[in-house]
Amino acid sequence: MANTIIAVDSMTKLPDEIVGRVLVSGSHGGLYPAYLAAKSQVRGIILNDAGGGKDDAGFASLDYLQTLGIPAATCGHLSARIGDGEDMLMRGKISRVNRVAARVGCSVDQDVGQAAELMNSADWVEVEAPVYEESRFCLSMSDGGPIVWGIDSASLVRPEDEGQIIVTGSHGGLLGGDIAAAIRVPAAACAFNDAGVGADGVGITRLAALDTRGIAAVTVDCMSACIGDARSMWDSGEISYVNEKAKACGINPGQTLQTFAALMRQVIKKRSAGVVKI
Repeated sequence: MANTIIAVDSMTKLPDEIVGRVLVSGSHGGLYPAYLAAKSQVRGIILNDAGGGKDDAGFASLDYLQTLGIPAATCGHLSARIGDGEDMLMRGKISRVNRVAARVGCSVDQDVGQAAELMNSADWVEVEAPVYEESRFCLSMSDGGPIVWGIDSASLVRPEDEGQIIVTGSHGGLLGGDIAAAIRVPAAACAFNDAGVGADGVGITRLAALDTRGIAAVTVDCMSACIGDARSMWDSGEISYVNEKAKACGINPGQTLQTFAALMRQVIKKRSAGVVKI
């Protein structure tokens, strides 16, 4: 059988002609990447477990794809970098599998490459992916201050988000070392999920990148909020790491995102009045 395995960094940036292929994707193992996998008609998929996190959100793809008959597994976040499909393929270890994947021989602690080869031998079935829409919503408004937008994926950011506060369910890993990709607009501030931080500290690498762009940024502990879920981040997320820009604004680990937003609004108001230059 021809090799149909392909490594990608994100499910939101897929190459052409992936129908029937096995994907090793750097995306987290939550519901939306699973939906994109099903929609793309893959033969099988391995995602990053992002530390599992609150409510096992980093493993949610497994049951979702199980119901569709698609082999799926997750790569342990400490074994390979989230957001880096090639790294997962080269050195990743399997953390969980669904029953469809188990039937073709995939198992926990297996090399990701070996699991992908086993999925490559599975029968391909065409499926109809259930409708799934990522959410984008206003979390908080303030007279004269920036809006706090909740977006389940950083891919949902819009040009009009410039100068606003963005809470995204995406992981805090910088894709492909591209500083511009950390957030696609010059937001006032951003929050991400730390995805368990993971191999090589990758889960928080957007923070330093955003420092270079003068954007305050934080991550929340993956155990405090569900990855891929901006509302969960807002409701229960506890800040785990901050960049230097955020620290200068009075943001510290242990704070909530509501506190983060309130402090950022204060700083922005003072800056507009010429009181501070941060």
